Amino acid sequence: MNTMQYASVFMTELDKQLVEKSTTGWMEDNAKQVQYNGGAEVKIPKMTMSGLGDYDRNSGFAQGAVAVTYETRTLTQDRGRTFQLDAMDVDETNFAATAGAVMREFQNTKVIPEIDAYRYSKIYELAEAAGKTKTYTPAADSIFEKLMNDITEVRDAAGECTEIVIAMSAKVAGMLDLAKGGTNVLQSGYFEQGKAEIKVKEIDGCPIIRVPSARFQTKYTFMDGVENAEGGFAAAEDAKGINWMVMVKQAPVAISKTDVTRIFDPMTNQNANAWKIDYRKYHDLWIMDNGMDGVLVSVGE
Repeated sequence: MNTMQYASVFMTELDKQLVEKSTTGWMEDNAKQVQYNGGAEVKIPKMTMSGLGDYDRNSGFAQGAVAVTYETRTLTQDRGRTFQLDAMDVDETNFAATAGAVMREFQNTKVIPEIDAYRYSKIYELAEAAGKTKTYTPAADSIFEKLMNDITEVRDAAGECTEIVIAMSAKVAGMLDLAKGGTNVLQSGYFEQGKAEIKVKEIDGCPIIRVPSARFQTKYTFMDGVENAEGGFAAAEDAKGINWMVMVKQAPVAISKTDVTRIFDPMTNQNANAWKIDYRKYHDLWIMDNGMDGVLVSVGE
């Protein structure tokens, strides 16, 4: 395989891995109709139509109208890294295996946690602006009541037939497991994310996605990788822990693209006698129009 083929395979596998391994991968299912042609811009379809009218036995149906327009949004998160694998350590015969292992580990331990953290903090930001947040200190004797009240509030606003997903701090979920009545209320279920099927617990038919608390804060700082060479992300000093997010499944629209994965062999790389891998990721999240009616966020006090 040449370097172009390596890059194509890596990009496909990395995108698949992100959807299936991140706790927010299911949000990308809502972007199937989004137009993306590379670069930093996407076009999101917006549909408007008439409601029902009276049927007249003489003139028939009242004329209705439907319009589909596309709203252009910019992917604000433009992140990347470059890595080098010394030619003495990696020859052409084992490059694919070694580079694949490096990129999978990088995405599992660095990329996926950061994208999850950004998406949850963005949802919190949008929910706070829309007045869709509550404060609560989880306690064993009240956690079920509080959670069920939030589920009911979202169902009342969005409709009983909507599918609801709950993202919950792993620590809070542990408390929910042990709270009085937990074995009677929580049930086992499965949740589809990409092509993966994840075993989860459910409450009142709503799957609970457990999120590591480090990814479930209200605000983050994302390092530039230059001034702060380590890069990555960290919770902001004024961040609060999120208890849970009750969301209509179709509400958050997430886009994530491994826009460029370039590979240079040691003879092409002008900086060192090494294989060079450039990785660049565009991503962002939006909640469109009346989608905030289907979102409620509980935050620690």
